[in-house]
Amino acid sequence: MRHYKILILTAALLSLILAGCAPAATEAPIAKPVTLKIAVLPIIDTLPMYVAQQEGLFTKRGLNVEFVPVGSAPERDQLIAAGQADGMINETISTMLFNKDKAQVQVVRYALRPTAEAPHFFILASAQSGITTPGGLKNVEIGVSQGTVIEYVTDRLLEKEGFAKDEIKTIAVPKIPDRMSLLASGELKAGVLPDPLSALAVQQGAVVILNDSKYPEYGFSVISFRKEIIDANPEAVKSFLAALEEATTLLNNDPTKYTTLLSDNKLVPPPLLATYKAPPFPAAGVPTESEWADALAWAKEKGMLSADVSYADSVNSSLLPQP
Repeated sequence: MRHYKILILTAALLSLILAGCAPAATEAPIAKPVTLKIAVLPIIDTLPMYVAQQEGLFTKRGLNVEFVPVGSAPERDQLIAAGQADGMINETISTMLFNKDKAQVQVVRYALRPTAEAPHFFILASAQSGITTPGGLKNVEIGVSQGTVIEYVTDRLLEKEGFAKDEIKTIAVPKIPDRMSLLASGELKAGVLPDPLSALAVQQGAVVILNDSKYPEYGFSVISFRKEIIDANPEAVKSFLAALEEATTLLNNDPTKYTTLLSDNKLVPPPLLATYKAPPFPAAGVPTESEWADALAWAKEKGMLSADVSYADSVNSSLLPQP
């Protein structure tokens, strides 16, 4: 009997020891943060992303967001094509070129969209040109980055002013600093620049002839991700967009709070920092089918594309935060 009691006590002790070694049923494993790499140009369009990072909104949602600085759109596109970046700010025309053979990237949100109070792109004339009205631009070479949203916006704005296609003349000046320098010297009579560099050119003497404030359907930018990333981890992209939505609200409510981000990330030229006011950023949304169709028609007309590129395969609204 004594031997039997010892066996029972031994079994009970063994059960307690094993129970102590087992993990508590209520403890959930710690999930490893998902890393998303975003290729970023030094443009004002990126500001909400930096706000989200500063406010810890990515971390709060289990994301580790790495910004990969790039100096040009071609460099950005090379990183995306090589799989060295997961997302970017670009334009619908850029997305079309990626997807002309198969869907490689998808637009998931507007990044920046012009408004009546805050234009995005400006057609400027040099002070020496004597041009002060849109009519003065007929048959005048306008410096643009050809095959990009800048040339697209230029064509569409001038067409809205009644220009015939053969009255619109553009010349390739791909680098924005070159465009600004040539405008300032008068070697270039007209050129197109984005905000806020357009404000710096005006400060240096350039004259605003047209802007896209009345035509937000042309001059907007978008956020795109590689389709491979979206397919593999849609929840991570959803979390990224949710963080961005919160950041956009904070930024729009108090843009002055984030002034240091403009200088820290070289989004605004130093001479403008004291007076520059960040534009309002759009709430969740994606380009419409009609916006896509218009840019597609332009790209085909320019010979950049020979066939249609599917809107349904290229624009994905399913990842946006639900109201």
